[in-house]
Amino acid sequence: MSELHFADAGLLWLLAPAYLLWLGLWWLLARRRTAAAVRFSTTRTLERLRPSKTLIMRRLVQGLRLLTVALLVLGMARPQTGRRQTQVQTEGIDIILVLDTSGSMQALDLDADRAVNRRRNRLEVARAVVERFVQKRQNDQIGMVVFGNEAFTQCPLTLDHGVVAAFLERLEIGMAGDGTAIGSALGTAVKRLRDSEAESKVIILLTDGRNNAGPLSPRKAAEIAQTFDTRVYTIGVGTRGKAPFIVDSLFGKRVIYEDVEIDEEMLREISALTGGSYFRAEDSEALAEIYDEIDRLETSEITTESYMEYDERYRRLVLPALGLLLFETLLLGTRFRKLP
Repeated sequence: MSELHFADAGLLWLLAPAYLLWLGLWWLLARRRTAAAVRFSTTRTLERLRPSKTLIMRRLVQGLRLLTVALLVLGMARPQTGRRQTQVQTEGIDIILVLDTSGSMQALDLDADRAVNRRRNRLEVARAVVERFVQKRQNDQIGMVVFGNEAFTQCPLTLDHGVVAAFLERLEIGMAGDGTAIGSALGTAVKRLRDSEAESKVIILLTDGRNNAGPLSPRKAAEIAQTFDTRVYTIGVGTRGKAPFIVDSLFGKRVIYEDVEIDEEMLREISALTGGSYFRAEDSEALAEIYDEIDRLETSEITTESYMEYDERYRRLVLPALGLLLFETLLLGTRFRKLP
């Protein structure tokens, strides 16, 4: 957005009063009547005569001088226009979101305040919370790893958070198998961050089960993360005890309750080894608060530098002023010339 600026704005405080004083004197002199060169016994007949249009126009032409001087005064203050430039430098954080898409994520226990047939499953709740978290991290690169029996990169590190949101929408339960390969998922995330040059590297791992698949153990993956200075936050989602599931039967859909155990000890160990924290979320509100807490813990350092680039604009005032002056001189010397 362009802004107007006067480089010598202090001159306006000196020239503006001088201009007003000159304007007052000019007005007084214009009203002053000169003595008649020829004496008349009476001027009643002359007083009944109306001023000619030429005389009125001549006064208007003389008034151009006021505008000319005003433009010159403003031009002497050196008006400039410029555009404010802001350079943002961030010591960003590279974040990998690791999400469990195993079969147990179908549980309907995070929306306990709703009727069972209207509840979202664990993955749907996690997806909505994670999307809000991504929207807050405008200056950070974010990527995503999903896991079940196997783990793979769903979205590489990117500053285009619209792409991350699009990949979040595509998450489906069972897309990586029904198992829970926590170690492989963590190892894949560390691999994605291994060559990162960010000041801080963070993994946020969300799961609702125990490691039961994959060749890499969670502890070994945590040690690798520690080697690469990567902090891991772990989140266990799900109610304690039995969780409701909707399954198909001969009589249609019905609700069953099953135990889903979370290996909290293992998740705590991962976080402790890497300098992160472990959280437990038993409902959707708790999960949202956890991501808010991580957002506060992992703040990006942002520095801004603002400057203006100015262009001189005095010519736009001075050149019209000179043109008006020449125009006035031409008219007063020809069509509106004053005869002695």
